[in-house]
Amino acid sequence: MPENENRTIEVEEQQVDLGRIEISPEVIEVIASLAAVEVVGVSDMHGTFASGMVEKLGGRNYRKGVKVDLTEDGIDIDVQLTMNYGVSIPEVAEKVQDNIVHTLKRMTSLDVHEINIHIVGIHFDHKEKTNSEIN
Repeated sequence: MPENENRTIEVEEQQVDLGRIEISPEVIEVIASLAAVEVVGVSDMHGTFASGMVEKLGGRNYRKGVKVDLTEDGIDIDVQLTMNYGVSIPEVAEKVQDNIVHTLKRMTSLDVHEINIHIVGIHFDHKEKTNSEIN
């Protein structure tokens, strides 16, 4: 996202005499990531090697799995996530899109041009069987 690093999104001015409000793409990435993992059926966000190292070192990468592009048409968001096994992928993906749109609208008043959901994995819930379940 080097071309967007120094770009900000200007929010419509509510009152002219108070000044401008600008929101960086990184803030949109954090909001979209948190909104995505709120949806039941989403196991995790899929990050890069660097974001994985940050988490292993005790940090938390809240922008993990989200890429924001500021285009002529508006804000494009790509979300890479892992779903839980057994859920309806189209239904959960649509709920993720809806939750991101509603959360961004509520928090920033920004409209999104498109949200692309990329399913990059399935999480299988392996439970340890107890002795009573085996016998």
